[in-house]
Amino acid sequence: MTLEHVALWTNNLEQLKEFYVKYFGAVPNQKYYNPAKEFESYFLSFKSGARLEIMKMKNIPENRNDTIHEQHQGLIHLAFGVETMEEVDAKAKELAAAGLSILSGPRKTGDGYYEFETLDPDNNRIEVTALFSEKN
Repeated sequence: MTLEHVALWTNNLEQLKEFYVKYFGAVPNQKYYNPAKEFESYFLSFKSGARLEIMKMKNIPENRNDTIHEQHQGLIHLAFGVETMEEVDAKAKELAAAGLSILSGPRKTGDGYYEFETLDPDNNRIEVTALFSEKN
């Protein structure tokens, strides 16, 4: 069994699509639009085969997460894996240079990863990870 996709609501459909295309190599499908429900969505496909559905529709409430300090039950972050610790560092530098906040890291974690954490344009948490290696 595979995880088919994860879905996120957004009020900034085009901005969110461009963020994942530009910084994470997503390939979007053609936008789906249902005029009866005023619903729009894209499926974003990644090299690994994973997909992210981003969706927009009126009257969906704002995300109430405290993006800096607070955790909550349910989906908390999306993790993107790269091959090396150098790639983690390079992606952190690229995003910081683009004006995005780096919330933590890059750092070695207690469970054997090297990672940093940032936010997408909708303040969804994102991790970029590689397995920690003394050789990297």
